[in-house]
Amino acid sequence: MQFQQLLYFVAVAETRHFTRAAERVHVSQPSLSQQIRALEKELGAELFSRARGNVTLTDAGEALLPLARRILADTETARVEVQELVQLRRGRVRLGAPPSLCTGLLPDVLRAFHDLHPGIELLIEESGSHDLVRELARGALDLALVVMPLPAASPALTTVELLHEDLVVVSSAAAPAPRRPARIADLEGEPLVMFRHGYDLRDLTVAACRAEGFEPSFTVEGGEMDAVLGFVRAGLGAAVVPSMVAARARDLRVTALARPGLRRTIALAHRSDVAPPRAARELQKVLLATQPAAPEGSGTAGGGGSGAPGRRASDRAR
Repeated sequence: MQFQQLLYFVAVAETRHFTRAAERVHVSQPSLSQQIRALEKELGAELFSRARGNVTLTDAGEALLPLARRILADTETARVEVQELVQLRRGRVRLGAPPSLCTGLLPDVLRAFHDLHPGIELLIEESGSHDLVRELARGALDLALVVMPLPAASPALTTVELLHEDLVVVSSAAAPAPRRPARIADLEGEPLVMFRHGYDLRDLTVAACRAEGFEPSFTVEGGEMDAVLGFVRAGLGAAVVPSMVAARARDLRVTALARPGLRRTIALAHRSDVAPPRAARELQKVLLATQPAAPEGSGTAGGGGSGAPGRRASDRAR
């Protein structure tokens, strides 16, 4: 049974005339009649009664007509939906990102993408880079923003560096202000609020502290980004966060890290063996064209002077 045969059958059923049906579907009358006969042979039943020039449906034709109309309608729906997807009127993108980028970078990027393609559904997965790499590998994500370098055992991924971002120290606005930028060594003995295991920021911070010869002290650990910022606001300790996040946390004190400081590299990744869908490629273009706004620098996000991770520099020298 072929699509054309059903199309011709419905045309004859609705016009009750072979010649008019042939004109309607833009084929010759003999070709249409031949295809109808082939369909009847395939089904093993006559579909039309042709007595005395009158064309009427047989019982088999009556049974087939609603099914044929449904098949043709579904085919048209499929054609329209695929066309809309190709033209980016509809579709979806599954994007993974660390929570810090969901807070700092993605709101503006997704707003810009949505303005360009309002029919595209955006599905966001928040997690650490290790988890996102696994989700990419199993096909659960189209794209992911990951912190470089990737784990040694990563599957074959194509990555494009997107941005380099400084890390800064945030603390309660009520914390004493330092007289200079903070050093990693200044965090020794400093009460810190720490992210849960699996956060790239946790690994970066702990590794930096150990490189300076000490283990960081945690007053609270295990939180997500919003929770960590909330604990810092409450005065439970300082935290090391990306500068884009700090720039949005206007009620916290922000302290730059003295050179060489801490930086992280963010890349956009997708599987090498599977091309991202069209909508994902369009989002990729928007991401790669985005230049994140520069943070406001060190200075009190809540108002007044340089920020501090906690104790004054003079206190640490004791």
